[in-house]
Amino acid sequence: MTDPATTPAPAAPQGDPSLLLRALEPDHRFRCDACGNVTRFDVTVTATTRRFHHFDLGGDSRVEEEEVLEQTVRSVVCRWCGREDAITVEPAPVAGT
Repeated sequence: MTDPATTPAPAAPQGDPSLLLRALEPDHRFRCDACGNVTRFDVTVTATTRRFHHFDLGGDSRVEEEEVLEQTVRSVVCRWCGREDAITVEPAPVAGT
């Protein structure tokens, strides 16, 4: 029986937005299997949000609250080598280890 805590995350092909979206969570990250990059990626995301805009009497506004209703990762491209077909999602290392 495998321990889910030590089992590596599966590869996240560009066609699987649910796995790509997981890399945006604090406990996961992207990795480029072509060059080894884990720090620099161009991520294209489409999101549907609900925002509370506060308008002052002069017409200027600021967003005071925002709720993400739906989010989809469209593409992830490695900034180092330009590949988008070698991107995987893996658990992020735990701080201090």
